[in-house]
Amino acid sequence: MDFKYLDIVRELLSTIERDEGEHMARCVDVLYDCIWQKHSIYTFGASHAGILSEEMYYRAGGLMLMNPIFGREIMLDTEPITHTSAMERLVGYGTELAHNRADFQAGDVLIAHSVSGRNPVTVEVAMAAKDAGATVIAITNLSYSKSVSSRHPSGKRLCDLADIILDNHGEIGDAAVAVNGMEQKVSPTSTVVGATMLNAIVAALVQKLVDGGMAHPPIFYSANLDGGDELNRTLYEEYKESIHYSF
Repeated sequence: MDFKYLDIVRELLSTIERDEGEHMARCVDVLYDCIWQKHSIYTFGASHAGILSEEMYYRAGGLMLMNPIFGREIMLDTEPITHTSAMERLVGYGTELAHNRADFQAGDVLIAHSVSGRNPVTVEVAMAAKDAGATVIAITNLSYSKSVSSRHPSGKRLCDLADIILDNHGEIGDAAVAVNGMEQKVSPTSTVVGATMLNAIVAALVQKLVDGGMAHPPIFYSANLDGGDELNRTLYEEYKESIHYSF
């Protein structure tokens, strides 16, 4: 059995290590300064792009300071599922999300994920962050994004608003595996590559925080380990000014 997808992902991760390492290191530096200065980190993505926000949120070994911006209408349990596509294209919805689910301030960081970068919801969340003086980190597919036009009246795509771009180097359309006898490829790569980049950044960031003198970085302990709940509560109390979700 030939599992082509595994070979494609291995190659993509090698490409990421070679071509995106410098950009990932910049992300570590920006997040490091953000944390020491007690600013806030937000994450956003619509529909499947939002899986990366879930990956970063309330997870053992994850950074407590990742504040997801969730929109009920663009979650994957929405029915009918096509409603998520309509909402991410609705001009004004992202502005409302940013206003109601975030409190962007100068010095904050937004990590926004959109493979095409063209839909209004992500563009508007990024615009709100930029207008407030926050740094925008975009996870996107540059070749894909540059092959399509923006659906936002400004003509902007996510990549046009980003201070740092992390390119996932995937296929245009995201699906990566060619199937004999079919025109359409299958098996997208954006989630596994994006999650790998973000987890690599978190690992390097936490090491830098420890090296910089932070004795107890705000990392979730597993709630299924004895004492995990108590440790998490202690860390939450220490860092709660930068945590904007209920605990």
